[in-house]
Amino acid sequence: MNAKQKLIPRPGPDEYPPYCEKYVALITGNDILAILEDHCRQMAVLFGGRGERDGGFRYALEKWTVKEVLGHVSDTERVFAYRALRIARNDKTPLATFEQDDFVRYSPCARGRLADLVEEFTIVRRATLALLRPLDEDAWLRRGTASGFEVSVRGVAYMIAGHELHHRRILEERYFPAIPRA
Repeated sequence: MNAKQKLIPRPGPDEYPPYCEKYVALITGNDILAILEDHCRQMAVLFGGRGERDGGFRYALEKWTVKEVLGHVSDTERVFAYRALRIARNDKTPLATFEQDDFVRYSPCARGRLADLVEEFTIVRRATLALLRPLDEDAWLRRGTASGFEVSVRGVAYMIAGHELHHRRILEERYFPAIPRA
């Protein structure tokens, strides 16, 4: 953090949709930029040493594969970051929802290489950080409408971090215990 940058206080519950409380609640601390950077490193560690065959694993018949989970995390971060961009730039246009299952269904991620999807996540996260780092205090507090709910830019940033952490924990708890490291 540079000398001019201030810690961004945690968002209040009126700054994100109620269904995102489970994501925001996972995040401890107030330095959301450092948290996002640290999460990116943790994802790299989680996927380090994972082979291509691991990418096609699903822990239950109707669940997404490892590659689909990772693609979903990247796609969701892109959508949320786009919302943060529009709101930070004071665009008052209500932003539409997206159907996560359709995103996964029509994504090429299941056919992609796991290593490429890990790299893609890293690139998406770096882009998110590049978007958020230079924001001033007013931009972080700015609000807009997404999926029919009022959200702030800082609320969206915490949603991004919490959503990724939620899925990383699922990978750690339900997927990777069943797959030994290569």
